[in-house]
This record gives sequence, C-alpha cells and structure tokens, in this order.
Amino acid sequence: MSKKVLDRVAIIMPAFNESEVISETLRNIKKELKKLDEIKTDLIVVNDGSSDETYELAKKYSTVLNHLVNMGSGAATRTGLEYAKRNKYKYAVTIDADGQHAPKDLVKIINKLLNSKFDLVVGSRMLKPGKMPINRKFGNNLLSIMTTIFMGVKVSDSQSGLKGFSRKAIEKIDIKTNGFEFCSEILWKAGRANLKIVEIPINAIYTTYSLGKGQTSINALRIIKSIITQKLRDV
Repeated sequence: MSKKVLDRVAIIMPAFNESEVISETLRNIKKELKKLDEIKTDLIVVNDGSSDETYELAKKYSTVLNHLVNMGSGAATRTGLEYAKRNKYKYAVTIDADGQHAPKDLVKIINKLLNSKFDLVVGSRMLKPGKMPINRKFGNNLLSIMTTIFMGVKVSDSQSGLKGFSRKAIEKIDIKTNGFEFCSEILWKAGRANLKIVEIPINAIYTTYSLGKGQTSINALRIIKSIITQKLRDV
C-alpha cells in the first residue's frame, strides 16, 4: 500500500473503568498497527471519568483525553472525534476498550477507508455472528430495525463500536447524545449528510469480561426512546 504519511489516522478508544484489560488491549492494537505501511496512526484514549487506574495505564501507550466525571460512551466518542477534527486528522476509527474487537479488524477498517470512497465504514458483527450470545443478538437486531425505521439508514449492526470515519464524516457528524444511543445517532447524521456508508464483517471476541460491558436487550427500549427524542428535537 502506497499512501502518504499525511494520511493520519486517529484511533479513538472511549474507556470507563477498564484497568483490568486496557493495557493488553492497547499493546495488541499497537502490535497490529505496525503492519500498516507509511500510515501514521495515533492511539487516543478518552478516559471517561474512571475511578480505577485506566488513566495511568492508558498513558503508557497512548494520548489520553480526560473527563473528570463519567459522561457516557457517546460523550467520550464526541470528545475523541472533536480532537480528531481540531488536529486535522484525515481519518478516525473508534474501537471499544474491553478487548471485544480484534486488532486485525481495526486494520481492515483503516484499509477500507484509505482504499475506497466511503465516508463511514461500520464493522458488522452480524455479517459474521458466530457465537454472539442470544440476548446480544436480539437486542442488536431490534435496535438495527428501529434505526432503519426511525433513522432511515439500513445496516445490520447499528450498535457496532468499531467504525471508521473519513475527514468529511468527522466534520459532518456532530454527536449530541451521551449514552449508547450515539451509535444510532451517528448513522442518522451520516444518512442526513448523504455520506457514503458501507459495512464490512468483523469477528467479535466475547469473554466474561466483555459480556459484562456494553449494551443489552434490557436497555434497548430506553435507547430507542432517546434517539427518537433526539431526532424530534433536531427536525
């Protein structure tokens, strides 16, 4: 791959109380990123008011942006994307801190951004569901259907935390919500801005630890209510 070093990629990782796994997660990512030739990648952890050692551990491997209090994954992602916008990164990729995403899939997202004209690249677990727990599959499908109905954007995995953004997407997508509903909001804002969206299959890594994090079918209705409210406000 022959790309200029100016094609800088900000890898944004929202993190809240992830001291148990964040060091290993960041080490594995840095190791995989070495395979990218002539592309400058910067790891940026957004420490979302953690009460454990997440901040101290993340500083060893990345730039850390610090929220003094916990604001939510949407707010942390917004902080990361605003940082990428201010610092003129050409691309940004968001990835979870709990080790659920394979570093090789992160590289796949980056390569898709660099070698296509898509503005938003969504890593879909549903194109390769494998051993996804049934409750996660149900909640994810429900939210994806609701995102299609209310947001007008059809994707198989609306709640994926592994997403790639072109410079145009970084500039156009302005996240307002603070919680998990931000995933659907991103798709809605991308569709409204006529951004080019594509999904690529990824493999999710489910551990006892990662299953204790993130979304469940229980909060799906709350998320749906929130994104509908946000849409009505912005209409």
